Amino acid sequence: MLLALDTGNSDTTIGLWSGTKWLHIWRIPTKPDQPELFYGIKLRDYFFEANVEVTKIERIVLSSVVPALTDKLTGVIEILLGKKPIILGPAIYDQLPIKVLNPYEIGSDLVSNAIAAYEHYKSTCIAVDFGTALTFTTLSSTGKILGVSIAPGLKTAITSLTQNTAKLFDVPLRMPVSALGTSTITAIQSGILFGYNGLVQSMVNEIRKELKADCPVIATGGLSSIITPLHDFFDRVDPDLTLNGLRIVGETLKGDG
Repeated sequence: MLLALDTGNSDTTIGLWSGTKWLHIWRIPTKPDQPELFYGIKLRDYFFEANVEVTKIERIVLSSVVPALTDKLTGVIEILLGKKPIILGPAIYDQLPIKVLNPYEIGSDLVSNAIAAYEHYKSTCIAVDFGTALTFTTLSSTGKILGVSIAPGLKTAITSLTQNTAKLFDVPLRMPVSALGTSTITAIQSGILFGYNGLVQSMVNEIRKELKADCPVIATGGLSSIITPLHDFFDRVDPDLTLNGLRIVGETLKGDG
């Protein structure tokens, strides 16, 4: 089995791969100030509840865009599993099946997305990730990352808007039936969700225009299904794209464990 950990700014997603499918996917809120023990107990409990024999976990791959957590999670993994994880970062980028642009600037989660997207299409493509940030990662037909575009994520946009209004509202991320908001909540939903529908389509079309290619688009992230008008716009939606990229890394490289 292979264990993949994707530590983002909001959540740490943990996937257990059997060799043919994801057996379990767990999520822990990303809390950099918590000690190793917090994550160790969480992992141990997940394994126990799922009846996972840790001795059968042969490979561990870690992606982290939160430096304060990287060492903590590495320590937890070594204690619980007795193996060192493969850490997705600049030290191993030259061993990957893609070429990474600006290795010390790009987030490892975007690299993982790119790996999985290129593995699927083997051609020029765009990976759109609806996470804390909304990101567009574009690859060439030879697997080179050509560039990345970043905008605030859906939750980030709504939080920013509601925190700076005179009255605070709990605005659910739900597509409104009309672009004409008739209340504060539906007005915010309309502006953000219909607005982001246009943002995503415009961004993708601009990238395609520059590439002079009608390349496929694959979407991921927990919020990738929220904007319903985009369902037919995307060529594929893979909620586990980042984990699949880490799986490919684990299957391609040899770890220290």
